[in-house]
Amino acid sequence: MAASTLVSAWGPLRPGVPGLCRCRPPRGLWAHAWRLPEPAGSGRSVAAVSGPGASGTDRYCLELLRKRDYEGYLCSLLLPAESRSSAFALRAFNVELAQVKDSVSEKTIGLMRMQFWKKTVDDIYCDSPPRQPVAIELWKAVKRHNLTKRWLMKIIDEREKNLDDKAYRNIQELENYAENTQSSLLYLTLEILGVKDLHADHAASHIGKAQGIVTCLRATPYHGSRRRVFLPMDICMLHGVSQEDFLRKSQDKNVRDVVYDTASQAHLHLKHARSFHRSVPVKAFPAFLQTVALEDYLKKIQQVDFDIFHPSLQQKNTLLPLSLYIQSWRKRY
Repeated sequence: MAASTLVSAWGPLRPGVPGLCRCRPPRGLWAHAWRLPEPAGSGRSVAAVSGPGASGTDRYCLELLRKRDYEGYLCSLLLPAESRSSAFALRAFNVELAQVKDSVSEKTIGLMRMQFWKKTVDDIYCDSPPRQPVAIELWKAVKRHNLTKRWLMKIIDEREKNLDDKAYRNIQELENYAENTQSSLLYLTLEILGVKDLHADHAASHIGKAQGIVTCLRATPYHGSRRRVFLPMDICMLHGVSQEDFLRKSQDKNVRDVVYDTASQAHLHLKHARSFHRSVPVKAFPAFLQTVALEDYLKKIQQVDFDIFHPSLQQKNTLLPLSLYIQSWRKRY
């Protein structure tokens, strides 16, 4: 089936801001939301978020997130004040690991950096973190919230395995990778928020998998420019698509069908996560605000008929801060 006909099978995606026209936020909310993301490089905004006593290590994590994980930065700003600095540290740790693969020319060097972070986590739990900004802030977060070491090590282990430039053999491999990285990050965020709940864990698992799949899709043009393709091989084979088709930026029906099938899996995980909505404690909702950005991308890719190389998919959504703030105010995910 062509991607254009499959769109109807997908069904209408829920907007990132459900029922916006039906429920008007209180006066002043709009202005507050627009102030959410400060201009990049603004020292004043970093101090405002960190507080007057912010340390240099705290500011380092903030700037790292602002530059390398802007969506994560925005989501972290909407966490309760007492949880914010720990969330920044956690996401900065994730960014440090994520950029290893693209910043090294040889796998051996990447393995050495991963080994550094394994030893760093061990040292953190022995109360002797190295003098590295992210490590120091992560140590503070571990002490403050008694974070589970297993989740931190899972993220490192999975990133280490992923240093090989190999496509995922099937969608399950991609989901496993997402579970061990993105979902583990959410489990730790729930601990930062003081949430221990089975339903919240189930939602986190599905949201993390959706995040991993969407990240893989969003990065496809970038990876293609470096002659790499990581989309699941089983789906490509199902539609008779080769890696060369993606390297050529083909817009053929079969290529779009591969994108459709992959995006549909992310959409399905979002639906599963939201099926726990009534059972998940409201206290956990701030951890799941990234669903706004995920849904925004899935809606965009649907609108361009699953052409993964469409220029509009590379443009930043200037309304994202507003959507995030309203979703936070409405206690939704």
